Amino acid sequence: MPLSKRAIAEFLGTFWLVLGGCGAAVFAAGIPNVGIGYAGVALAFGLTVLTMAFAIGHISGCHLNPAITCGLVAGKRFPFSDLPAYIVAQVLGAIAAAGVLYFILIHQAGFATIGGFASNGYGANLAPFGSPHGYSLAACFVAEFVLTAFFVLVIMGATDERAPKGFAPIAIGLCLTLIHLISIPITNTSVNPARSTGQALFAGGVALHQLWLFWVAPILGGIIGGVLYNSFARQKKA
Repeated sequence: MPLSKRAIAEFLGTFWLVLGGCGAAVFAAGIPNVGIGYAGVALAFGLTVLTMAFAIGHISGCHLNPAITCGLVAGKRFPFSDLPAYIVAQVLGAIAAAGVLYFILIHQAGFATIGGFASNGYGANLAPFGSPHGYSLAACFVAEFVLTAFFVLVIMGATDERAPKGFAPIAIGLCLTLIHLISIPITNTSVNPARSTGQALFAGGVALHQLWLFWVAPILGGIIGGVLYNSFARQKKA
């Protein structure tokens, strides 16, 4: 498949991830009495990956995330030469989806502020920005690093040629759901630099200043996850 078509698939897939996951957080999570809450947002993110894995997995591999692409490069599952095109497509898809969410939100009756706009953050006393429950920079870094490492490990295991066929999207989607159940209270859950970038650009302020962490920690975690999987699971050639 030509790189240009795979990049388009990554753009569309990341657009869907941000539209579905962040859209659920922005519009549906906090409605009194009927809002979907943290669990609903976690499920929304998982469903975006599950559905797109079936839709475009056979085209681009359905990375939707610069940290995953970097992890797969480190795990020798993806060529380094294709890395820039994937990351650019993912970031542009996330920004486009955040723009759609912002356009819808500002046309709400009585619109006054976008709040945190489902952005990621660390630290206390920064509401509506920062960590939702006041976790420190160090705690947020560790959470993003470790969870992304295990996300890549699950992806590599689920897509291993020795794994049961056809179930990878389910395992990967449920893994992302679990990650959100753990870490929404900590960082609002990133594990994805593209997802963080799109929201931060529209939220501005503190979200933009803290964006560096949501590039550095997930990418480092993804690389470690790829290397770790290969360290114990890669088959040696006879």
